[in-house]
Amino acid sequence: MAVTVRFAPSPTGRLHVGNVRTALLNWLFAHRSGGTFWLRLDDTDLQRSTEAFATGIRQDLEWLGLAWTREERQSQRTDRYVAAAEQLKRQGRLYACYETGEELDRKRKRQHARGLPPIYDRSGLKLSDQERAAIEAEGRVPHWRFRLDNSEDGLTPLPTIVSWNDLIRGDQTVDVGSLSDPVVVRADGSFLYTFTSVVDDADFGITHVIRGDDHVTNTGVQLQIFEALGHEPPAFGHHSLLVGADGQALSKRLSALSIESLREEGIEPLAIASYTALIGTSDAIEPLQSLDALAQHFAFDKISTGPARFDPAELRALNARLLHGTPFDHVARRLHDLGVEGGAAFWYAIRGNIGVLDEAVGWWKIVAGPITPQISDPEFARQAAQLLPPEPWDETTWDLWIAALKVASGRKGRALFHPLRTALTGREDGPELKALLPLLGRAKAEARLLGQTA
Repeated sequence: MAVTVRFAPSPTGRLHVGNVRTALLNWLFAHRSGGTFWLRLDDTDLQRSTEAFATGIRQDLEWLGLAWTREERQSQRTDRYVAAAEQLKRQGRLYACYETGEELDRKRKRQHARGLPPIYDRSGLKLSDQERAAIEAEGRVPHWRFRLDNSEDGLTPLPTIVSWNDLIRGDQTVDVGSLSDPVVVRADGSFLYTFTSVVDDADFGITHVIRGDDHVTNTGVQLQIFEALGHEPPAFGHHSLLVGADGQALSKRLSALSIESLREEGIEPLAIASYTALIGTSDAIEPLQSLDALAQHFAFDKISTGPARFDPAELRALNARLLHGTPFDHVARRLHDLGVEGGAAFWYAIRGNIGVLDEAVGWWKIVAGPITPQISDPEFARQAAQLLPPEPWDETTWDLWIAALKVASGRKGRALFHPLRTALTGREDGPELKALLPLLGRAKAEARLLGQTA
């Protein structure tokens, strides 16, 4: 069977590093397996879902290079969910309940006071047809729960183990006897994720579900829903969630780690992809120049079940490493759009000294000028100007000039190089002057050594 996976974000916000990690693992697995990657927008929350967020999610995925084969929206599949719910009602697996949120909260508190687990007592199952009619005559509208297969009499939950071999975590078990029958249809007729996700995965032939380990308990429930609907379940794999460098959950800090904000900061898409896919695995974290190369690293048995530590500082350092190894043809158009000329020679001269691509603009301004040189020793600078070789200049010019200057001045080390750097660039540090000198040209270099703005 061909691999088919899906990424299913809710369009209630922009993508962040947490859910992008899930998207990446699905995409890389599908790409390496020759399968297909689907985008499913779980937009049944009509109050919080917006078209702007849906558009933003697509833009973020496209920017990251995660192309999808097919897109589906849950908001357009209501008829299918209604049909599946009616099937389960006929089987006696969905039943009506009438408690309000406040009533359920009071029940849980009473159970807690008596030392009982706070699971739903299946009061809805105990109602007769006459009792239900009387309640509905009062104007109450039911919500619907899925009856878990965890009892002999239909009412009293017993320890019931649901197990599966997880692609990442190995053998997993969930005791559905310790869980409440989940609400799958709200009183307003809208459907919950636990149910709609199963219907979609079954209808669309999803073969593998790769998601965060906060869904492990959901899987125990969903396996029973698959069975009740008469469908073979997909294989499940649950990766660990991201934590910060301090080991604390990222949940309250994700707004600062949205893909949109990282893009605005200048982080490269391949740096984000390399980092989020490789943290929490047995592979070394390194910048890769393509998603194809990253896919070759993918394997379920490399993914750790321990928390994956996301450190923004480490991501920024990886971004710099990525740029330091990026060929000119990968950035030529972007440099042109930034107003940076100079071609490959300029790029290879400065790429080792930037952390984000926009910093190339500053170095181009230094090369193209004008700048105000910083002259610490005017006499030495004039001597250096007099010894500049005639043009044309190439990669050998620097060595010829420095050899002559050493002999004439008797200087070496920092005393020789630092005054030249501040005069030629106005900066205390930066790219190798050997590479920058031919880009400046003789006239500009001479003017700056003589203290002239050029």
